[in-house]
Amino acid sequence: MPAWMRWTLALLISTMLVAVPWIFYRSTYAYSKRFREVTPGRFYRCGQLTAPGFRDVIQQFGIRTIINLQNEAPDPFIRESYFQKPSIRESEVCAQLGVKYILLEPDLLNAEEAPYGRPKVIEDYLKILDDPNAYPVLIHCKAGLHRTGLLTAIYRMEYEQWSLGESIRELKANGFGDDAATEANAYIVQYLQKYRPRSQSKPVVPAVPVSRTR
Repeated sequence: MPAWMRWTLALLISTMLVAVPWIFYRSTYAYSKRFREVTPGRFYRCGQLTAPGFRDVIQQFGIRTIINLQNEAPDPFIRESYFQKPSIRESEVCAQLGVKYILLEPDLLNAEEAPYGRPKVIEDYLKILDDPNAYPVLIHCKAGLHRTGLLTAIYRMEYEQWSLGESIRELKANGFGDDAATEANAYIVQYLQKYRPRSQSKPVVPAVPVSRTR
């Protein structure tokens, strides 16, 4: 075999050894992007999934309400697979499976409003979670880190009486980092530090009794 052919074959094999695992990783990642079980049977979180990813999660965990936190993508077209172009609306996938689809636009970066009060989006969010018929709930943004992490922390403090410290530790344990590519990081921590759960002024009874597990 000529030397050039051996080099070409070696290059081809090397490329496949790198490309195939990478493609498999990316397709698997997109399918279940940062999916986390927050409270079993009640509350779940993730990033933007593919259509099959949503279908699997909905059917496996009995999801009844999906809350999309992407103000930049109110009803995104999503992929049927990693190799296909986005072709179906997220709300359409939900409608097919009888799931309620809700858009919340968490514009929490208004420093004049959010740290000193409860923005309307939070009031709307709590109103959804106050309804026992909404559960199990799945919330997501694009990456499943910042907006999703913030509203998960608020859920913990409001409905499971977690402390601020516990909520922030979980926020960071699920991928929120000081060096992540967003200037919202410091603001989100600041917002949580100033947030006052309703339970501090009046009792809040969870819609479903929950057991505290780690």
